[in-house]
This record gives sequence, structure tokens and C-alpha cells, in this order.
Amino acid sequence: MIDDDRHRIERADPPDRRRALRGAAGAALAGAFAAGGTGAVVAGCTGGGRTDTGHEHTGRAATGQGDTGDTHGGSSGTGSGSGGTDSGRGTDTPGRTDTGRPAARSAPSPRRFPGQPVEIAHGPRDRGRVALTFHGQGDPATATAVLKEAERAGAGITVLAVGTWLDEHPSLARRILDGGHDLGNHTLHHTDISAMDEDEAFAEITGCATRLRRLTGSIGSWFRPSRTQHATPLVQRLARRAGYPHVLSYDVDSLDFTSPGAAAVTRTVTGRVRDGSIVSLHFGYADTVAALPALLDALERRDLRAVTTTELLT
Repeated sequence: MIDDDRHRIERADPPDRRRALRGAAGAALAGAFAAGGTGAVVAGCTGGGRTDTGHEHTGRAATGQGDTGDTHGGSSGTGSGSGGTDSGRGTDTPGRTDTGRPAARSAPSPRRFPGQPVEIAHGPRDRGRVALTFHGQGDPATATAVLKEAERAGAGITVLAVGTWLDEHPSLARRILDGGHDLGNHTLHHTDISAMDEDEAFAEITGCATRLRRLTGSIGSWFRPSRTQHATPLVQRLARRAGYPHVLSYDVDSLDFTSPGAAAVTRTVTGRVRDGSIVSLHFGYADTVAALPALLDALERRDLRAVTTTELLT
């Protein structure tokens, strides 16, 4: 069966062959996770949930727990310089990975985008670009599978990492940057930042920023608050104080955290996406990994290119 599939793919014309490869990749990934993936995330960002071992997760997010439906970013980070300054990607010329994407030798810092609001939910509507943004938490094998599939397709993504996830999987911070992707802050513990007082909320932002700085030399390009699509005025102010000129929201929710199946994830995104869209997705869900090849193929057919959020707004 495998040989037959390979011969069928090799006989296809180039565009069809590319799509066939993506379809085969999605099926293989889905089968791998269904057969043996441990710690599959089925927890939502708005409450507790269960892993595939049946254990209940409540309270502060632990590694292996996803977030469901939050977005945005504020300014967080410590010692990043004055908010609104653009430190760029450093002065040295970046190399390239074996995927052909730039390798981040110097981690980029937050930058201000003139003309953009404090809370950014989408990019320009007159260019064929979209940003796929992933909440960084969950099984590192699933995260790595997402990164590999995006890179194979030549797509850039944005990862908003949870601080405690970085504590447990520190090598993923550099792995994300070395793939040419954006890396940002999704709070320290992934709890409801909108319900916190000022001191606690600021500690959530700067706690993750401190970890990003230690691992990469930067507090990250973006901040997205946890368990909410929109940052409150207080969280926006705290984000700016921490060093993030903007908070990152989105205009398309994939609803992948509900584990609806790969086909449903693809349908939801393609039914709502348009030029400039920022899409909310999650690491830690097998459906998301399995959906990615078909989703990227659908975007290509519509002349929509998946890029990092920085590229989307530049």
C-alpha cells in the first residue's frame, strides 16, 4: 500500500504531487498520534480538561494542557528598551536552515507598527497574506510536528509560548526561532489574566518574558493574554509597561481546541479566512497537526500565503 501511494504521488503533475504529499503527510501524522501519541491535549483554555490518560487538569496550566480560544497580546517583558522602539532582528545577517527559511541568530524584540492599534486582530486586507498563530503549550512532539509541516510547505507561523511550557521544554524556544518563525509571550501560567489584579497580571506577563529573554536574548516579538480573545485596558497598559507596544488578537478562531476532527478544523478556517486574517490555533492537538497539510493547500489555492505576524504587518 505504501509503495502504491508513493508511485501514485510520483506520477502526479507538480501541483498535484505537492498536494498529494501534503495529504499523505496529514494522514500519516493523524495515524501516528492516534496510534501512539501520549499526553494528547484535550483541555481547553477556558477551563480544566482531561488528557488521554484520563487525569483531570484544573487550576494553573501544566505542560500538556492546551488553551482554548484565547488570543491577544499585550506588552510584556522586562528590560526590552523603551516600548515602541524597533530593535529588529539584530545587526548580523541571518543564515538559513535546511528548510530554506532564515535562521534567527539574534532573537527579535517587540516593535511598534505605525498606524496599527494597540490590539491587533488582523493585517492589511489588500495583500494575499495570513498569519497562523499557535498557542504554545502541550506535547512537544505535537509542536515539533506542526513546525516541520509548516517548514516543509515554506510557511511562517507565530508561536505564543506559555512560560511554564518553556521551563519544561526550553529547547523549543530556539527551535521555533531557528525555523524562521515568530516567538512571543502567552503569560507564565496560562490562567485567566482578565480576572487578576494589577500586580498578579504584571507578574504573569513579565514571568514569561523573563524566561524568553533567558532562552533567546529577547522578551519575544508579541504578547497574547491568556484565556481571552481581547485584552482589558489594564492588561494593555501592563503589556506596554513590560515592553510590548501591541497585544496580539485574531479574527479567525479555528476552534481546534474542541477537538472536532481535522476536516472540521480546515473547514472552519477556510470558511472564515480572508486577506490579512490572523488565525488562532493550538499546539498540543492531534487534529491541528493532521489538518495543517490540507489547510496550507487550501490557502495556496486561494493565493493566500501563510507568513509570520511580523511579515503580515510589514
